[in-house]
Amino acid sequence: MNNITMKLNSDDLILNALKEDITSEDISTNSVMPHYQLGEVELICKEDGVIAGLEIFKRVFKLLDADTEISFFVHDGDKVKNGQKIGLVRGDIRVLLSGERTALNYLQRMSGIATYTRTVADMLENTNTKLLDTRKTTPGMRIFEKYAVKVGGGCNHRFNLSDGILLKDNHIGAAGGIKEAVAMAKEYAPFVRKIEIEVENLEMVKEALEAGADIIMLDNMSVKDMKTAVELCSGKAETECSGNVTKENIARLTDIGVNYISSGALTHSAPILDLSLKNLHAI
Repeated sequence: MNNITMKLNSDDLILNALKEDITSEDISTNSVMPHYQLGEVELICKEDGVIAGLEIFKRVFKLLDADTEISFFVHDGDKVKNGQKIGLVRGDIRVLLSGERTALNYLQRMSGIATYTRTVADMLENTNTKLLDTRKTTPGMRIFEKYAVKVGGGCNHRFNLSDGILLKDNHIGAAGGIKEAVAMAKEYAPFVRKIEIEVENLEMVKEALEAGADIIMLDNMSVKDMKTAVELCSGKAETECSGNVTKENIARLTDIGVNYISSGALTHSAPILDLSLKNLHAI
Protein backbone atom coordinates (compact mmCIF):
# COMPACT_ATOMS: atom_id res chain seq x y z
CA MET A 1 0.00 0.00 0.00
CA ASN A 2 1.78 3.15 -1.17
CA ASN A 3 1.32 6.62 0.32
CA ILE A 4 -0.99 7.85 -2.46
CA THR A 5 -3.32 4.88 -2.10
CA MET A 6 -3.28 5.21 1.66
CA LYS A 7 -4.14 8.91 1.67
CA LEU A 8 -6.89 8.57 -0.94
CA ASN A 9 -8.63 5.65 0.71
CA SER A 10 -7.82 5.52 4.40
CA ASP A 11 -7.30 8.97 5.90
CA ASP A 12 -11.02 9.67 6.31
CA LEU A 13 -11.55 6.26 7.90
CA ILE A 14 -8.66 6.77 10.32
CA LEU A 15 -9.87 10.25 11.23
CA ASN A 16 -13.36 8.88 11.93
CA ALA A 17 -11.82 6.26 14.21
CA LEU A 18 -9.90 8.95 16.06
CA LYS A 19 -13.03 11.10 16.37
CA GLU A 20 -14.88 8.09 17.77
CA ASP A 21 -12.23 7.83 20.49
CA ILE A 22 -11.76 11.56 21.15
CA THR A 23 -15.12 13.34 20.97
CA SER A 24 -13.94 16.53 22.67
CA GLU A 25 -10.66 15.84 24.47
CA ASP A 26 -8.52 13.09 25.95
CA ILE A 27 -9.32 13.97 29.53
CA SER A 28 -7.01 11.31 31.01
CA THR A 29 -3.96 12.54 29.09
CA ASN A 30 -4.70 16.22 29.57
CA SER A 31 -5.00 15.73 33.32
CA VAL A 32 -1.47 14.31 33.67
CA MET A 33 0.26 16.00 30.71
CA PRO A 34 -1.10 19.54 30.30
CA HIS A 35 1.87 20.79 28.25
CA TYR A 36 4.13 19.62 25.45
CA GLN A 37 6.78 17.09 26.41
CA LEU A 38 8.88 15.10 23.95
CA GLY A 39 8.83 11.37 24.63
CA GLU A 40 9.09 7.96 23.07
CA VAL A 41 7.45 4.57 23.44
CA GLU A 42 8.32 1.09 22.17
CA LEU A 43 6.10 -1.09 19.99
CA ILE A 44 6.35 -4.63 21.39
CA CYS A 45 5.04 -7.91 19.98
CA LYS A 46 3.48 -10.15 22.64
CA GLU A 47 2.93 -13.30 20.57
CA ASP A 48 4.24 -14.95 17.40
CA GLY A 49 2.58 -13.98 14.15
CA VAL A 50 2.73 -12.03 10.89
CA ILE A 51 2.79 -8.23 11.04
CA ALA A 52 0.53 -6.13 8.82
CA GLY A 53 -0.65 -2.52 8.91
CA LEU A 54 2.51 -0.68 9.91
CA GLU A 55 1.79 2.28 7.64
CA ILE A 56 -1.75 2.57 9.04
CA PHE A 57 -0.37 2.47 12.58
CA LYS A 58 2.06 5.22 11.57
CA ARG A 59 -0.63 7.30 9.87
CA VAL A 60 -2.71 7.49 13.05
CA PHE A 61 0.06 9.39 14.82
CA LYS A 62 0.94 11.46 11.76
CA LEU A 63 -2.65 12.66 11.43
CA LEU A 64 -2.59 13.77 15.06
CA ASP A 65 0.81 15.45 14.69
CA ALA A 66 2.84 15.44 11.48
CA ASP A 67 6.04 15.89 13.52
CA THR A 68 5.68 12.47 15.18
CA GLU A 69 8.57 10.16 14.25
CA ILE A 70 7.93 6.43 13.83
CA SER A 71 10.66 3.87 13.19
CA PHE A 72 10.00 0.21 12.38
CA PHE A 73 12.44 -2.68 12.62
CA VAL A 74 10.26 -5.03 10.54
CA HIS A 75 8.18 -4.82 7.36
CA ASP A 76 4.60 -5.85 6.58
CA GLY A 77 4.56 -9.58 5.91
CA ASP A 78 7.45 -10.35 8.26
CA LYS A 79 7.09 -13.01 10.93
CA VAL A 80 7.41 -11.55 14.42
CA LYS A 81 8.10 -13.20 17.77
CA ASN A 82 6.79 -12.84 21.28
CA GLY A 83 8.85 -10.18 23.10
CA GLN A 84 10.29 -8.67 19.91
CA LYS A 85 10.63 -4.88 19.74
CA ILE A 86 9.28 -4.00 16.31
CA GLY A 87 9.06 -0.22 16.41
CA LEU A 88 9.62 3.06 18.20
CA VAL A 89 7.33 6.10 18.31
CA ARG A 90 8.76 9.50 19.26
CA GLY A 91 6.87 12.77 19.65
CA ASP A 92 4.59 14.83 21.85
CA ILE A 93 3.67 12.55 24.74
CA ARG A 94 0.08 13.80 24.53
CA VAL A 95 -0.09 12.51 20.94
CA LEU A 96 1.49 9.18 21.88
CA LEU A 97 -1.10 8.65 24.60
CA SER A 98 -4.11 9.82 22.62
CA GLY A 99 -3.29 7.85 19.47
CA GLU A 100 -2.19 4.65 21.19
CA ARG A 101 -5.44 2.69 21.22
CA THR A 102 -6.58 3.58 17.70
CA ALA A 103 -3.16 2.81 16.23
CA LEU A 104 -2.97 -0.52 18.04
CA ASN A 105 -6.53 -1.45 17.10
CA TYR A 106 -5.61 -1.22 13.42
CA LEU A 107 -2.27 -2.98 13.76
CA GLN A 108 -3.57 -5.78 15.98
CA ARG A 109 -6.58 -6.45 13.77
CA MET A 110 -4.65 -6.38 10.51
CA SER A 111 -1.80 -8.47 11.88
CA GLY A 112 -4.26 -11.02 13.22
CA ILE A 113 -5.82 -11.39 9.78
CA ALA A 114 -2.42 -11.67 8.11
CA THR A 115 -1.38 -14.32 10.64
CA TYR A 116 -4.54 -16.39 10.15
CA THR A 117 -4.35 -16.02 6.36
CA ARG A 118 -0.71 -17.13 6.29
CA THR A 119 -1.66 -20.31 8.17
CA VAL A 120 -4.41 -21.12 5.67
CA ALA A 121 -2.42 -20.07 2.59
CA ASP A 122 0.44 -22.36 3.62
CA MET A 123 -1.96 -25.32 3.38
CA LEU A 124 -2.48 -24.52 -0.33
CA GLU A 125 1.20 -23.93 -1.06
CA ASN A 126 1.71 -27.01 -3.24
CA THR A 127 -1.58 -26.71 -5.14
CA ASN A 128 -2.82 -24.64 -8.07
CA THR A 129 -5.66 -23.26 -5.95
CA LYS A 130 -5.72 -19.60 -4.90
CA LEU A 131 -7.06 -18.52 -1.51
CA LEU A 132 -9.65 -15.72 -1.64
CA ASP A 133 -11.28 -13.50 0.96
CA THR A 134 -14.94 -12.35 0.90
CA ARG A 135 -17.02 -9.26 1.68
CA LYS A 136 -17.57 -10.53 5.23
CA THR A 137 -15.55 -7.67 6.66
CA THR A 138 -15.96 -5.25 9.56
CA PRO A 139 -17.85 -2.11 8.44
CA GLY A 140 -15.35 0.69 7.87
CA MET A 141 -12.43 -1.75 7.90
CA ARG A 142 -12.65 -3.44 4.49
CA ILE A 143 -9.69 -1.68 2.87
CA PHE A 144 -7.50 -2.56 5.85
CA GLU A 145 -8.71 -6.13 6.26
CA LYS A 146 -8.41 -7.00 2.56
CA TYR A 147 -4.91 -5.50 2.51
CA ALA A 148 -4.03 -7.72 5.47
CA VAL A 149 -5.25 -10.79 3.58
CA LYS A 150 -2.83 -9.98 0.75
CA VAL A 151 0.02 -9.50 3.21
CA GLY A 152 -0.79 -12.92 4.65
CA GLY A 153 -0.55 -14.60 1.26
CA GLY A 154 -4.20 -14.62 0.18
CA CYS A 155 -5.88 -12.91 -2.76
CA ASN A 156 -8.76 -10.46 -2.82
CA HIS A 157 -12.14 -11.43 -4.21
CA ARG A 158 -14.27 -8.49 -5.36
CA PHE A 159 -13.78 -5.43 -3.19
CA ASN A 160 -17.41 -4.34 -3.22
CA LEU A 161 -20.68 -4.71 -5.12
CA SER A 162 -19.42 -2.47 -7.93
CA ASP A 163 -16.33 -4.58 -8.47
CA GLY A 164 -17.76 -7.72 -10.02
CA ILE A 165 -20.85 -9.78 -10.81
CA LEU A 166 -21.64 -12.59 -8.39
CA LEU A 167 -25.13 -14.05 -8.76
CA LYS A 168 -26.10 -15.83 -5.54
CA ASP A 169 -29.21 -17.79 -4.60
CA ASN A 170 -31.38 -14.74 -4.03
CA HIS A 171 -30.27 -13.14 -7.31
CA ILE A 172 -31.21 -16.37 -9.07
CA GLY A 173 -34.57 -16.34 -7.28
CA ALA A 174 -35.19 -12.73 -8.22
CA ALA A 175 -34.39 -13.41 -11.88
CA GLY A 176 -36.45 -16.58 -12.07
CA GLY A 177 -33.64 -19.08 -12.59
CA ILE A 178 -29.98 -19.58 -13.47
CA LYS A 179 -30.48 -19.23 -17.23
CA GLU A 180 -32.43 -16.02 -16.78
CA ALA A 181 -30.00 -14.55 -14.24
CA VAL A 182 -26.93 -15.13 -16.43
CA ALA A 183 -28.69 -13.84 -19.54
CA MET A 184 -29.77 -10.65 -17.77
CA ALA A 185 -26.26 -10.12 -16.40
CA LYS A 186 -24.75 -10.56 -19.86
CA GLU A 187 -27.16 -8.02 -21.30
CA TYR A 188 -26.67 -5.46 -18.53
CA ALA A 189 -22.99 -5.69 -17.70
CA PRO A 190 -20.03 -4.47 -19.78
CA PHE A 191 -18.40 -7.21 -21.83
CA VAL A 192 -15.19 -6.89 -19.78
CA ARG A 193 -16.97 -8.19 -16.67
CA LYS A 194 -16.85 -11.88 -15.85
CA ILE A 195 -20.03 -13.44 -14.53
CA GLU A 196 -19.81 -15.69 -11.48
CA ILE A 197 -22.77 -17.69 -10.24
CA GLU A 198 -23.34 -19.65 -7.05
CA VAL A 199 -24.62 -23.23 -7.30
CA GLU A 200 -25.52 -25.86 -4.73
CA ASN A 201 -25.68 -29.11 -6.69
CA LEU A 202 -24.55 -30.75 -9.92
CA GLU A 203 -27.76 -29.97 -11.80
CA MET A 204 -27.20 -26.28 -11.12
CA VAL A 205 -23.60 -26.67 -12.31
CA LYS A 206 -24.85 -27.99 -15.64
CA GLU A 207 -27.40 -25.17 -15.92
CA ALA A 208 -24.73 -22.57 -15.20
CA LEU A 209 -22.42 -24.02 -17.84
CA GLU A 210 -25.20 -24.06 -20.43
CA ALA A 211 -26.01 -20.45 -19.56
CA GLY A 212 -22.39 -19.42 -20.19
CA ALA A 213 -21.20 -18.43 -16.71
CA ASP A 214 -17.50 -17.61 -16.50
CA ILE A 215 -16.94 -18.73 -12.90
CA ILE A 216 -19.01 -21.26 -10.98
CA MET A 217 -19.01 -21.09 -7.19
CA LEU A 218 -19.58 -24.47 -5.56
CA ASP A 219 -21.36 -23.58 -2.34
CA ASN A 220 -21.49 -26.08 0.53
CA MET A 221 -21.31 -29.09 -1.77
CA SER A 222 -19.84 -32.45 -0.83
CA VAL A 223 -16.22 -33.13 -1.72
CA LYS A 224 -17.35 -35.88 -4.10
CA ASP A 225 -19.74 -33.58 -5.95
CA MET A 226 -17.19 -30.78 -6.10
CA LYS A 227 -14.68 -33.11 -7.78
CA THR A 228 -17.34 -34.04 -10.34
CA ALA A 229 -18.18 -30.36 -10.83
CA VAL A 230 -14.54 -29.52 -11.51
CA GLU A 231 -14.46 -32.21 -14.21
CA LEU A 232 -17.67 -30.85 -15.75
CA CYS A 233 -16.29 -27.30 -15.78
CA SER A 234 -12.85 -28.17 -17.15
CA GLY A 235 -12.10 -25.89 -20.10
CA LYS A 236 -15.53 -24.27 -19.86
CA ALA A 237 -15.52 -22.24 -16.64
CA GLU A 238 -13.36 -21.54 -13.63
CA THR A 239 -14.43 -22.95 -10.28
CA GLU A 240 -14.54 -21.60 -6.75
CA CYS A 241 -15.23 -23.56 -3.59
CA SER A 242 -17.06 -21.73 -0.81
CA GLY A 243 -19.00 -22.35 2.38
CA ASN A 244 -17.73 -22.21 5.97
CA VAL A 245 -14.09 -22.76 5.03
CA THR A 246 -11.71 -22.41 7.98
CA LYS A 247 -8.13 -23.38 8.80
CA GLU A 248 -9.54 -26.39 10.65
CA ASN A 249 -11.31 -27.91 7.63
CA ILE A 250 -9.59 -26.60 4.49
CA ALA A 251 -7.31 -29.64 4.25
CA ARG A 252 -10.19 -31.72 2.87
CA LEU A 253 -10.48 -29.33 -0.09
CA THR A 254 -6.87 -29.10 -1.21
CA ASP A 255 -6.95 -31.89 -3.79
CA ILE A 256 -10.32 -31.13 -5.39
CA GLY A 257 -8.72 -29.08 -8.15
CA VAL A 258 -10.81 -25.91 -7.91
CA ASN A 259 -9.25 -22.67 -9.13
CA TYR A 260 -10.18 -20.78 -5.99
CA ILE A 261 -11.20 -21.39 -2.40
CA SER A 262 -12.90 -18.47 -0.66
CA SER A 263 -13.06 -18.11 3.09
CA GLY A 264 -14.96 -15.51 5.06
CA ALA A 265 -13.11 -16.71 8.15
CA LEU A 266 -9.98 -14.90 6.99
CA THR A 267 -11.59 -11.62 8.00
CA HIS A 268 -14.50 -12.45 10.28
CA SER A 269 -12.89 -15.07 12.52
CA ALA A 270 -9.21 -14.16 12.78
CA PRO A 271 -8.16 -13.27 16.34
CA ILE A 272 -6.05 -10.16 16.84
CA LEU A 273 -2.28 -10.38 17.21
CA ASP A 274 -1.34 -9.17 20.67
CA LEU A 275 0.80 -6.02 20.40
CA SER A 276 1.50 -3.26 22.89
CA LEU A 277 3.07 0.16 23.30
CA LYS A 278 5.31 -0.02 26.36
CA ASN A 279 7.99 1.87 28.28
CA LEU A 280 6.76 5.40 27.55
CA HIS A 281 9.22 7.96 28.89
CA ALA A 282 10.18 11.58 28.44
CA ILE A 283 13.35 12.45 26.54
